[in-house]
Amino acid sequence: MENRKVLLSVDNLHVNFKVRGRTLSAIRGISLDFYENESVAIVGESGSGKSVFTKTFAGMLETNGYISEGSIIFNDEELADTTVKLNGQAKSMIANAWSKLNQFAQLEHGAEIYKQILELESERKAKGFLSQEEEEAFDTKLKDLNYRRTELYNQKLTVDTRKEKARLKELTALINDMDAEIKAVTKLREETIAANKKSLKNDVAYQKDYDAKKAALKASYEQEIQKPISDETKDRNEIIAKEIYLSIGRYPMYKKVKFLRELLKSFKKAMRMGLDLNDDNVRNAVFDEVVFRVKYLDETEEILHGKCVLNLAKVKYSKDWTKIRGGKIATVFQDPMTSLNPIITIGKQITSVILKHQNCSELEARERALILMKKVGIPNAEARFDDYPFQYSGGMRQRIVIAIALSCQPKILICDEPTTALDVTIQAQILKLIKDLQKEFNYTIVFITHDLGVVANVADRVAVLYGGQVVELGTCEEVFYDPRHPYTWALLSSLPQLAQRNTKLYSITGTPPSLYNKIVGDAFAPRNPYCLKIDTLKEPPMFQISDTHFAKTWLLDPRAPKVEKPEIIQNIHEKLVDAFNI
Repeated sequence: MENRKVLLSVDNLHVNFKVRGRTLSAIRGISLDFYENESVAIVGESGSGKSVFTKTFAGMLETNGYISEGSIIFNDEELADTTVKLNGQAKSMIANAWSKLNQFAQLEHGAEIYKQILELESERKAKGFLSQEEEEAFDTKLKDLNYRRTELYNQKLTVDTRKEKARLKELTALINDMDAEIKAVTKLREETIAANKKSLKNDVAYQKDYDAKKAALKASYEQEIQKPISDETKDRNEIIAKEIYLSIGRYPMYKKVKFLRELLKSFKKAMRMGLDLNDDNVRNAVFDEVVFRVKYLDETEEILHGKCVLNLAKVKYSKDWTKIRGGKIATVFQDPMTSLNPIITIGKQITSVILKHQNCSELEARERALILMKKVGIPNAEARFDDYPFQYSGGMRQRIVIAIALSCQPKILICDEPTTALDVTIQAQILKLIKDLQKEFNYTIVFITHDLGVVANVADRVAVLYGGQVVELGTCEEVFYDPRHPYTWALLSSLPQLAQRNTKLYSITGTPPSLYNKIVGDAFAPRNPYCLKIDTLKEPPMFQISDTHFAKTWLLDPRAPKVEKPEIIQNIHEKLVDAFNI
């Protein structure tokens, strides 16, 4: 893998959802690289985070979902290459930004003193308000009470008011009790704050000491920020000003002005805090709060040239997604009938995507659509071009969905369980079609599935997900023939093809963890028959088994007892060859 280009790099990704007043952590710190022209299978039970993980690549999270932490860097040279015209307007905006940055740069001299002032103010606020521990305790208690009240209220709405009067009365009483408890905790919080404020007000010695310290720090700060900045800092700021314009140049004028103001505000904050803006990662982070950073490369008298750092986790402008979704990252969904519009002809659905993303005429779009229909195996494509989806079989509809996904020759094809809704005899044809087209179009496949038989036939590498984390990662051979995580053992043991005659089919006991709650230790511990004490106390690190094989389990710690994998998956190679014709 060392010599292959990393196409998509996911680092410490966290995805949360707001659900009925609570936060659900669907993805908890996934880091994973995807290489050019490879096939990666994402496997795991329902609710493990497979679909949510890949939806972040194309900006398709539900409206209540958001990326709270981490980055998704998309290395596409065509999208990354950026040029803007150096006209009068551009030169004026760059000069204005450079002037402002030079003013803000003086704040860097007083950064350490500024941090001391903030620390002093924070200490006083905690003393006259709530300490961090108190604030967290009250917040946790109130969130829990409000969630429980919401659950009770939802139950009350389902009660038949004529037939279940006793149950209705019981739920009403419980809701009233919950309201009283919420009111009591809120009152206690207010009383604690009032007591702390009173205590602070009466502490004259502390107030006098605080005022003296703050006055001294402010005087020192004002003196430091009057110092002139160096020529090196001015040169750095000129480059940042050009990068700002490169980053906002593609937007309409009203957006340019808005983003320019926001970026200058972000850089002022960064300089005040003394962040090292010569560090690429730091500078990227400042830009990411507003827009993509376009790194300055060179310029002519008329053109400014740079390279965009595409962090898909930070896309905020919807039009940016139109250049990525479909054109660079495409998705084949599970049910072809719901993926296609039933009242628009097949040909129109393919050509509309081609016309949206490619510069061509309707006649050229039709020709390209027909070529794609033939490539995906639609017989007599010219005659079937104006048919509607209901006139196609399930397998043919899925072939059309694949044709639409490939119409703009994307770099990444996400296949979200594309064979689940199809007949068994058709599944193999669709899988073969996806793999065969990969050789021609050179796309990277990200295959979401819970069917390990599919994995064995399509994947180069396998990532096993559980509880919103990658618990095992390796080549297909490593994960199938030398699995190391107990959850992978359990998944493989559940394969019906491995069951012996007159024996009970293995199933994983228990249910996946609730991602509303903070998970302590290993998420799989409650269902793990090989659970160690430390699994319930501390989250395991990712252990490296080989250059390509990793597993997140304490069983790989040198201090752990030696545990053999289940008998059913020992010598698994011959069974899999027979079962899946690998």
